[in-house]
Amino acid sequence: MSEDAEEETEETEPAVELGEERTIEGQPVARVASRLVWPKSNGDVAAQEGSSTIRTPEGPRELSAVLEETDETFFETRRAFIEAVEDVVGRGPVATE
Repeated sequence: MSEDAEEETEETEPAVELGEERTIEGQPVARVASRLVWPKSNGDVAAQEGSSTIRTPEGPRELSAVLEETDETFFETRRAFIEAVEDVVGRGPVATE
């Protein structure tokens, strides 16, 4: 292997050991939001994606339960939907265990 190839390999390897792979239940709320077309009512979101399990800082939750806790009845944009969900479930790192 040439020096250039050796240096390139060293640069692409992770600098930190990642540890054991842990599965995280649910999916990011942004992934759910990306499957929808905006604007959309709270009821339409619940009908289309309500059974989806989303990741939250406190662990996985069903989206329909989260939507019931929000006061929003209509989401003008994707960002408005994500913010409304985050207002209910919180923001922060997702629990891994």
